[in-house]
Amino acid sequence: MSKTNSIWPVFSPFIIRKVAGPADIDAFNHVNNARYIDWANEIAWAHSEALGLSMEDYKRIGFGCVVWRHEFDYVAPVVIGDEIEIATWVAENDNRVRMLRAYEMRNAKTGAVVFKGRTKFVCIDMTSGKPARMPKEFVEAYKVAA
Repeated sequence: MSKTNSIWPVFSPFIIRKVAGPADIDAFNHVNNARYIDWANEIAWAHSEALGLSMEDYKRIGFGCVVWRHEFDYVAPVVIGDEIEIATWVAENDNRVRMLRAYEMRNAKTGAVVFKGRTKFVCIDMTSGKPARMPKEFVEAYKVAA
């Protein structure tokens, strides 16, 4: 896998930008750890929607991907006013039941990594809530990034 044209672990991740605001800051004067989780959730949905799978699509299809496990590393603090590039990509997909989404957040000014994470998802039947084989729409949309 060539990464020569990218600072990210994959060649072309899905990226959004955020500026840390007063509502993001905690008593330690840096972004609260829960906000990173919110940002990861926000970009995951934005990426899914960009791939053609919104919550409305999940409901129409009758299947969805739900969180099974998060693994997050808080690498460096983010303070008020910092602009953050938030990237995500599909890192693994067994094309059956499990998918892994990766995240990386970087200070937009310095390029320094401030957060890394992974979320393991399980495909479920939305009627029963039980694990289910991914429909073809998920297999086609949630391809592993190169």
